Amino acid sequence: MSAENPAPSGESDLRTALTAQKKKRRTAAIAVGAVAVAGLLAGTVAIVANLGSTEPTANAAEASAAPDDLSVTIATAEDTVFQDTIAEVAAEKGLEVEWLNVDDWVLPNNELVAGTVDANAFQHILYLSAFNTENDADITPVFSTVITQWGIFSATLDDVDALADGARIGIPDDPSNGGRALNILESAGLIELSDDAGDFPTVDDIETNDRNLQFVPLPARDIPLQFEDPSLSAVIVGTSYFDPSQGIGAADALFLDDSLDEKNLPYVNVVATRADDVDNPAWRILEEAYADPRVADALEEEYFGNTVLVDVDVEDLRAKLADLEAAAAQG
Repeated sequence: MSAENPAPSGESDLRTALTAQKKKRRTAAIAVGAVAVAGLLAGTVAIVANLGSTEPTANAAEASAAPDDLSVTIATAEDTVFQDTIAEVAAEKGLEVEWLNVDDWVLPNNELVAGTVDANAFQHILYLSAFNTENDADITPVFSTVITQWGIFSATLDDVDALADGARIGIPDDPSNGGRALNILESAGLIELSDDAGDFPTVDDIETNDRNLQFVPLPARDIPLQFEDPSLSAVIVGTSYFDPSQGIGAADALFLDDSLDEKNLPYVNVVATRADDVDNPAWRILEEAYADPRVADALEEEYFGNTVLVDVDVEDLRAKLADLEAAAAQG
């Protein structure tokens, strides 16, 4: 559900691909795979706290005042029953959403820049910052949606306190996911990072490691395959990375990260559009639709608490996006 390990773009004609997608989709409204306001934490439906302003972004009266025949086309990278539920709720509120499933991690942004679609819903702001910087684009978030839960998992231990001196822990080998893993270790009280470590710390930023933990870098997608490796005491990875056949989810984590921690802002997924279309009334109506309890139920049914709903103030998202773009521009 998020662009954590995007695949390279293909060479096919972009508009031909989207036209083919349109022909395949039924004419009923298809909705974006993203949710704000209502939240699912560790498999339980709940309202999550806003990281910034506590004022609501819209209200039912405003949402019900939808213009006639309001519709948007939104690109994404997957097709789920969860998204169909959002479509039904959005349609009830007078908004028709055509969701175009594009089998590529780059096309949703390219098509948005080209004006072929009105928005996309597939990426966290870290990935968006890299795209904007590399392509001199101005895609911006309009509201937060979901975040993939990450945690510490072990095939042999029941508690992080059971980690022995010198224990080997598998962490992602890429800077962004590896940094997230180290932040989780710090939150769990296992290490301390330097104050100037930034958003994506490395092992060089570890100032305190009382248990002499050893860190084994592995490709993030391969970590679930190493879960039962007897040489590893634990691994740190996103809950959604495990294959369903493994039967491992958020409830199995020795320690689960706090989705609302400011350190996780780069990993918050968003509905994004061009800067000149942020005032489109569709986004307010769409965000209201995502607050419906039926949407939260559908997310729980499909993702078992591994992906949770978050409500982050849009100005906080845009500020973090600007910070990430500035860092990316500096190399």
